[in-house]
Amino acid sequence: MHDALLAQLPTLPARPSGLGDQAQGLRRLFAGTGVQFVPLVSNPNVAFGGVMIERLCTAFAERGKHTLVIDAAERSPAASDLALLDLAACIEPLSASVSYLAARGLPIRHVDARGSTRGFLTAAADAAPQAQVLLVHANAADLSRMFAPRGEPPTTRPILLADDRPASVTHAYAAMKQLHQRAGIVVFDLLLGAAASSPRATPFAAQLAGCADQFVGAVGCEWARPDPACHP
Repeated sequence: MHDALLAQLPTLPARPSGLGDQAQGLRRLFAGTGVQFVPLVSNPNVAFGGVMIERLCTAFAERGKHTLVIDAAERSPAASDLALLDLAACIEPLSASVSYLAARGLPIRHVDARGSTRGFLTAAADAAPQAQVLLVHANAADLSRMFAPRGEPPTTRPILLADDRPASVTHAYAAMKQLHQRAGIVVFDLLLGAAASSPRATPFAAQLAGCADQFVGAVGCEWARPDPACHP
């Protein structure tokens, strides 16, 4: 997907939250009770990725959920050498509702004979019993190994990251395609950081949903547009 393709595709109806504040829009990306694994697809072309993670944590906290951010993206801090011995000791409390685990390179250390790293998710959940949400920030390849279904239909619904610049939307589309091909995931949500006045945010969200439908056979479901410059 590039500028020419964006210009050629029809604008298909993406679904913004349509609610009054940013946290309400983000809460629509989260449902259910108990421990929730939320895959957040990393995007190095997003200017305020850390702010987007903070917005999600704020939305979860407003629902009374404690979030463990598992930061395993390609530009995240490397995991501690202690992580394989005592994962709980490597979890850093950031606030009453958020904990943080630097985890770059850690999921692959838990790979099994089938190429799955799902065991890492179990280990992380066991290490953070206080967390009801495990926000797994990683690239598409790592998420595919963690969340690929084992003989059952896929139920994972990753959140793609983007902003209102073409490079970030292109990367989000490529990540979505990779997750579909490698893990069979067919439904995605989108967190698109942009100012409220941005003229490109809604068209980009619609075009991404259109590409998912026409070229991948996937579905772009909910999307929210937090403004990185505003208070959560």
